[in-house]
Amino acid sequence: MLYSKVVLPLLASAVAAQLAESNLKTFVGSLALSSNFNPIKESYWTGLPHHRRTPFAVSPDGKSAYLAYLDASDTGVHIQQVDPSTFASVGTPVTVAGGKEAGGLVAHNDGFALLTNEAMPSGTANAPAGSTPVAVLYRYTAGKQTFKTWLGGPSNAGGMGALASPDLNGDLAFSEASGMYGAYFVVTAYSGSAQGHFGDAIQYVTKEGAVKQIAGASSSWGCSHNTGIALEAADAVPFPSLCSEDQGAIWLNTGGTGMDKSGVKVSNENVQNGAGNEAMGGMSGSYSGLARFIGSDSYIFSWVSRGAKDLTTNEWMGNGYTHSVNRTVNRNVAIATFSDKKTIVGEQATSTLGPDGDKQVNWITQGSADCQNAHVAAFDKTNALVTWEEIANPKCEFIAMGCKGAFTGAYYQLVNNGKKVGTPVKSMDVFVAGDMVTMSDGRVCWPYVAMDWKLDAPVRSPASVKAISFACMGLTGSGS
Repeated sequence: MLYSKVVLPLLASAVAAQLAESNLKTFVGSLALSSNFNPIKESYWTGLPHHRRTPFAVSPDGKSAYLAYLDASDTGVHIQQVDPSTFASVGTPVTVAGGKEAGGLVAHNDGFALLTNEAMPSGTANAPAGSTPVAVLYRYTAGKQTFKTWLGGPSNAGGMGALASPDLNGDLAFSEASGMYGAYFVVTAYSGSAQGHFGDAIQYVTKEGAVKQIAGASSSWGCSHNTGIALEAADAVPFPSLCSEDQGAIWLNTGGTGMDKSGVKVSNENVQNGAGNEAMGGMSGSYSGLARFIGSDSYIFSWVSRGAKDLTTNEWMGNGYTHSVNRTVNRNVAIATFSDKKTIVGEQATSTLGPDGDKQVNWITQGSADCQNAHVAAFDKTNALVTWEEIANPKCEFIAMGCKGAFTGAYYQLVNNGKKVGTPVKSMDVFVAGDMVTMSDGRVCWPYVAMDWKLDAPVRSPASVKAISFACMGLTGSGS
């Protein structure tokens, strides 16, 4: 997430008080789209609806913003410049014709960078078979392509094999201080010892477009069957990162430690069939899960969890790795804070065998409603906005996946220094469906689609839309 350098003086005097409905301001249908957009992404295994991500970013000078979205045809990513005051379109969109997913977006003062996936050109030696997409980073300056850098494929094969990304769950971050992009995304190997298996990769790219393999930062194979990714910028590489894997934990794995116990275990999670409770949103959900506090080197992370109990040894992984049993049928919202990109505040999750598995968790909710689509953004140096959606009476048919039922509200909770402030604001028609960005005036704003949101069943043929709405939450006033 990039934010304006003029934000700090405005935020320094902000005093945390309970959020109210008047703090939330909406811009319904403000951004007219040039092409149709399908707002629903089917979740893994269950097919239940998720919001299809619309990456959103604001430039460092606060004067321009961009939104990316996948064409309803499922091929072609459109990037539209957005007025950061009115959230209306500015100029004509740029289209990356071969893009299969809008996987991450960075706004610059002179343009943008996009993380997407696409098939390599016909005739490329040792490309993945069947036109399987590969992760790629685009940079555009003043509407013209500056560079295109492949992040997988034959020229970026790691120790486990050459990598493709048929499902680009992941994110993109940029650090002006280091002049580096960081991209963290799900991969599958199409050659080598890991052929046919899924993992993840962290790639660093210079502002000129060159991939750099950096010891203690880059990684070509980290978390097994990565089911959730969080990435944020830092002043120097490595960038802070987290993963949800299919062996039983969520890890702070800054430095490319993957799921190794040399990283920080943030949470024990019960996992089944390559799924981990959709802790970071599942399909199309790996964004705005980790936020850097403004003017600080500290961070906050949000996720959903069923809790954990009855830890036993993960025999496949070995000593120090655990399996757990879900404590609840439904999922609740949790947060963790980090004093820097490698250090958790308080205890990490236990690996001691026995009945406890989650005593360290800082819960935001502890009810019987099922919570999903959790995200977080920072207002300033100590205040953050945590959001999620609820199903009051959920039906949870799959042990490590999502639940279904009547949607009963989206919630917006203020957190100060890791503690809840008052009660959350509830909305039935404002959702989070794209990156939450700290604007130059201190508001947190994000895109969504104004629609009748239902979570009770899969949606096989969703209607396309041609407008994006925006919402903003401010610490004072009416979201402005």
